[in-house]
Amino acid sequence: MTAFLQQLPALIGVVIGALGSYLAVVRSDRARFRREEAARWEERRLAVYSEYARTLKRAVTLTYRVAAHLGNDPHPHPLSPDEAAPLLAQAAHDRDPAGEALLLLGSTAVVDQARVWVVSLMDMERFLREGTRDPQAWQELLERQRTGRAGYYTAVRQDLALPPGHPARWALPSADGRR
Repeated sequence: MTAFLQQLPALIGVVIGALGSYLAVVRSDRARFRREEAARWEERRLAVYSEYARTLKRAVTLTYRVAAHLGNDPHPHPLSPDEAAPLLAQAAHDRDPAGEALLLLGSTAVVDQARVWVVSLMDMERFLREGTRDPQAWQELLERQRTGRAGYYTAVRQDLALPPGHPARWALPSADGRR
């Protein structure tokens, strides 16, 4: 019995060590799982954010082309309102599921900025549906849309903890050919 009592502290040490190792492995696995899960959700949010931006940008490009047809924009590939109508309808149709995914996975700040951007796009579409020929008013709408897009990208970068990006502000010629 004395031999057992002499070895009891060592046995207790082995049990405590094994228990400690087990707890350390479990804790490490949980932390790794949380990191991987966070990374998966971040990848999904990035995909949703990117798809929403692509969807809006498709519609924005169509508005540039229609505006060029009306003499409001210098886009090199004008498109008549009649030719653009089904394309704009499809772009609006595509915007809905992308917007729903954004509402589901997007942060509040990103969704708020997305709304600012899409409202400016809808104003551009309304301007063109009315057949307005006013390059100055068009430039103001373009500036609102660009500001909305920049705000959206800034909110996305902040949400995903990405570094600041390029502002995408290039000097382009106006409808009358001036910069």
